[in-house]
Amino acid sequence: MFMKSVARAPVRLISLVVTVLIVAGCDQSDDTPPSIVTGPPAYVGSQACSTCHLAEFERWQGSHHALAMQAANANTVLGDFSGTEIEHFGQFSAFYEDNGNYYVRTDNAEGELEDFPVRYTFGVMPLQQYLVEFPGGRLQTLPLAWDSRPPDSGGQRWFHIYPDEAIVSDDPLHWTGREQNWNYMCAECHSTNLQKNYDVVTDSFNTTWSEINVGCEGCHGPASTHIAQTESGNFNSRHGFRSDLDDAERAVWMMNADTGIATRSEVRLRPPMQPEACGRCHSRRGVASSEYAFGGPLMDSHQVSLLDDPLYFADGQIREEVYVYGSFLQSRMYQAGVSCGDCHEPHSAELRTGSVPSDICTTCHLPEKFATEDHHRHPGHEPACVDCHMTSRDFMVVDGRRDHSFRIPRPDISAAVRSPDACSGCHADREASWIAASFSDLFGDDHPPHYGTAIHAARTGGGNTPLLAAIGNLNFPGIARATALSLLRPPYSERVAETIQAAKSSGDPLLRLGALRAMPGLQQELWLQWATELLDDPVRALRIEAARQLSPMRGQIHVRAEPSLARAEAELLDAINAIAERPEAQINLGNLLAESGDAGRSEAAFRRAMQMDPLAPAPRANLADLYSRMGRDADAEALLRAGLELRPDDGTFRHALGLLLVRQQRYDEALDELRLAAEQQTHNVRFAYVYAVAMNSMGRQQAAVDYLAAVRQDFPGEFDISWALATMLRDLGRNKDARQVATELAEIYPGVQPVQNLLMAL
Repeated sequence: MFMKSVARAPVRLISLVVTVLIVAGCDQSDDTPPSIVTGPPAYVGSQACSTCHLAEFERWQGSHHALAMQAANANTVLGDFSGTEIEHFGQFSAFYEDNGNYYVRTDNAEGELEDFPVRYTFGVMPLQQYLVEFPGGRLQTLPLAWDSRPPDSGGQRWFHIYPDEAIVSDDPLHWTGREQNWNYMCAECHSTNLQKNYDVVTDSFNTTWSEINVGCEGCHGPASTHIAQTESGNFNSRHGFRSDLDDAERAVWMMNADTGIATRSEVRLRPPMQPEACGRCHSRRGVASSEYAFGGPLMDSHQVSLLDDPLYFADGQIREEVYVYGSFLQSRMYQAGVSCGDCHEPHSAELRTGSVPSDICTTCHLPEKFATEDHHRHPGHEPACVDCHMTSRDFMVVDGRRDHSFRIPRPDISAAVRSPDACSGCHADREASWIAASFSDLFGDDHPPHYGTAIHAARTGGGNTPLLAAIGNLNFPGIARATALSLLRPPYSERVAETIQAAKSSGDPLLRLGALRAMPGLQQELWLQWATELLDDPVRALRIEAARQLSPMRGQIHVRAEPSLARAEAELLDAINAIAERPEAQINLGNLLAESGDAGRSEAAFRRAMQMDPLAPAPRANLADLYSRMGRDADAEALLRAGLELRPDDGTFRHALGLLLVRQQRYDEALDELRLAAEQQTHNVRFAYVYAVAMNSMGRQQAAVDYLAAVRQDFPGEFDISWALATMLRDLGRNKDARQVATELAEIYPGVQPVQNLLMAL
């Protein structure tokens, strides 16, 4: 039996361009015994592949992958280094050449002009960036990029990648800082066999690669075994590789003359591997392993982002630079079995039919059915397929990226969730209401439900009911249903708990991930039980997430699960160390060590995070919490007050200090700090809730009620705010007002027993 109401518990935080190269020309029988090769496969370089795969090699040369990164010289530098200048918010930078070397004179980390030699080029089209080498093995990306498009497209000019912002030297986004570091931000996806080799003791890199660009082995993996099998004439089923990227297998696409849409001649019996391989770089993701797992699911090495805010609009359209994977998983194409290589020639990465996007669409969608007025309803005008179904959004100022969700335009959904709509691309002079009405006139009003409305409702405080409908809709893509799971807000009803239980056993790892992220709102016994089961999940990213959640509760784990927790925690530690140069990694390491009882190493990790980012509040707040738990309140207070001197307007420091002062029973001081924290960060509903509870506890009940009533106007769907207001009103004897708040709360969170009990009592 499930409890009717499930209590919450806190949780802690853990925190690109490759296509597929298909092996050709090795047509040996799968039952031929493979040659014996000792040792792990090694990288041999793309040139070694050209002997047998010359056509593929020649298509690859000149591709964006082959030119992803190059040493800066006269053959690779596209920008004008003839003494040209660019001005950005009063800061002048100059580009010049001297004796075959390329230099940029621009602002350094102190805001002063300095001459920097350009070491590498980065990309080719539609822009080229440049890398500067710094001490400690760091390569930094200049914010001044060359627009390599032709002049008639606005190109052949220098531009700043933050055109509307003055990025000064102390800004976290300044090009000399941690957020513009190539070793962390870019390297994995622009070079082959990238080994970052970060040393946490010296805070330095010794980064290496097999090839400076994205070569054959960047997608296939190391090829020494393949070459050995070629020489022996004995091939195994994967031709010496760990991955099999042949998603077509024996299937072909067969046109259905009645529907005008092609279907696969054979049902796909395994998940397509090309999206998983391409997704290593064509996705928004975190790191789940220090080593990439060729041939495995993407989530064995990376933690894929769901349709999270602000990465995606609520309806799943791209908002920030999320690349392709998360969009493609939403598409009907993906559900129908389409893979990357069906549209893109895998070695050149170009469309198989040439430069006109609509031409590739016609290979599976008959023009006689779809390139017609009956389909697009635009008399006298024939819009391109991508105009309606694959809209573009510019990133890096000039880099247009098409949304690979191949969505049917829904102006009604766009208007409801405040996302872009395809129609306004051509009808920019029209209001959204006109577009929605016109669309209905042309295509009718009988549209299927869309997950965007549920995600939007959750983001704006709409409660769990819309999310449950989205999670239960099997027509919605898995990534959307997983996102809905992750947005469930406690307290949970029995129906919510049952939904989480079903999702944790799903065959889709994204749904299991969504279930895991919803589990902290469960009653603790259920949370422990279900998260423990996922410590042995076949997918590494899920095991890591389960270990992260269970680490603070290790003392309550059943003894039989301890080996599983130990194995998953080792993987979690590996994932943290894979980005050890990041302050958030050191914070996560500090929390993990504190939870395991290693206070000394935990303190060291938090202090490393503070050194990496002295102004960030999170390292100090976590270290202060550690000191408090160790009984070192004076050290904790000194640490937080030092943070306030650095950033007096940061509410995080004040909130942490206020909680510390409450524990010390210095209530008046505490209330002042909690008030200031809530005032400084009005978007932080937790700060507001804690401040109101503190006021109420200190005898200022009416002030707390008035404050909560005002906050509730901005956060109408926040359970804690409404619950606290209802109970405080009840305690003041204002039962009618309390019942009104509780009734509204019950509509947003139906089936939650404490709310029902409150209503009955009122």
